[in-house]
Amino acid sequence: MRTHVSSPTLTNQVMEVIRQDILLGKLTPGQKLVVADLKERYNVGASPIREALVQLSWKKYIKFAPQKGCWVAPVSIEELQDLFSANKVISRELLTRAITHGDEAWELNILTAYHKLSRIDPTSDKTDLSEWEQRHCDFHTAILTSEHSPVMLDIYHDIYDQIKRYRHIWVSKMRQVEDRYTDEGEHEALMKAVLARDLEQAQKIMHTHFERAVEDIKNYL
Repeated sequence: MRTHVSSPTLTNQVMEVIRQDILLGKLTPGQKLVVADLKERYNVGASPIREALVQLSWKKYIKFAPQKGCWVAPVSIEELQDLFSANKVISRELLTRAITHGDEAWELNILTAYHKLSRIDPTSDKTDLSEWEQRHCDFHTAILTSEHSPVMLDIYHDIYDQIKRYRHIWVSKMRQVEDRYTDEGEHEALMKAVLARDLEQAQKIMHTHFERAVEDIKNYL
């Protein structure tokens, strides 16, 4: 008997589509996911669906319960605060290493990432939320990237990936109430402090930025 195994490429495509539907709220926190329903929704076989769900569970987007099935991972203020607490701890160390070891290419990458981020407004209906999220991620990653911290960067990305769900909920609901987003100039101030190698000021701005993000997201959670 031959066993059908879906291709890695197809599984990754299915995983990304499901992930985007979770981020955009088309699959809501706590919603039960049934393979038969997902097959019909995405017009693919059961194997890539199951494999995609397993991979999404590793990324904390999906929760499995033995003998009961799986659900979109719930969200909570407690988890939000815990994620940002972890993010602050690891970002602080990454920033210290990046400012200490960053070279000219690192500086240029920061400038480029900031320019791209500043060009789009996430609360505009014309903005692709996934594009804004990627630019936001690229900016913060550019600031924190150092060849001396590959393992720590991987941990940072894992945490950031979980925070994405909360940020998408926040921005999506802001659009519904026509509440315009502003970063209060924090991204620009952070960029300037980092490029000036002013570690103390950069740490202070980053801390304020994270604290404000938590409060903003809590208001829409």
